[in-house]
Amino acid sequence: MPQHFTPELMHFLQALRNNNDKGWFHEHKQDYEALVRTPALNFIQEMDNWIKMISPHYEANAKKMGGSLMRVYRDVRFSNDKSPYKTNVGIQFRHEVGKDVHAPGFYMHIEPGNVFLGVGSWHPASDELKAYRDHIVAKPGPYQDAIEHPPFTEIYQMSGSSLSRPPRGFDSDHPLIDELKRKDFIALTPIDESLLYQDDLAEQVARIFGRAQPLQRFLCEALGLRF
Repeated sequence: MPQHFTPELMHFLQALRNNNDKGWFHEHKQDYEALVRTPALNFIQEMDNWIKMISPHYEANAKKMGGSLMRVYRDVRFSNDKSPYKTNVGIQFRHEVGKDVHAPGFYMHIEPGNVFLGVGSWHPASDELKAYRDHIVAKPGPYQDAIEHPPFTEIYQMSGSSLSRPPRGFDSDHPLIDELKRKDFIALTPIDESLLYQDDLAEQVARIFGRAQPLQRFLCEALGLRF
């Protein structure tokens, strides 16, 4: 059974995309275990020490369910697409008090033709979103430094959705109004698929995540969390 990711991972995900039904997945459950879940959990376990070097308050949890590895089953309750399985691998390292994917975190996304790393807070709830915006108004300098310093900008690009108009209660003439319009405080960077198959994957991912320390620290401070 592979200890690390192999190119067969992408072959499995592509096959799942082409055969996204319970019968096929049941027949290939052992392939999922061998090519996806076991290597992912091994990677998460290796990341445990590395993530603590970035911040002692972030966690790499290698549990099969409820840990850093996101579940393969899609939530189809409110979707027109009733395909039961995700055709990507999602891994998130959240803050120790984070309860779900919306908490400040570090994220790895793996799917055929689209492998990337992400940092920040995706789709935060309204209270958290307001806290981020208030913190930008209170400390514009540290936020600007976090998203503009070269170790960050050489790799990451701010992403996610934004409002078309200034948020209620915020000055439309604020010099960082485009940042205040954000509904997601995330930054992404693509990575080459070949990196997944390297023995030092965890170390290399941690080094890339580490470049986003100032942004993660700023978001944690906004929520009153330790970094």
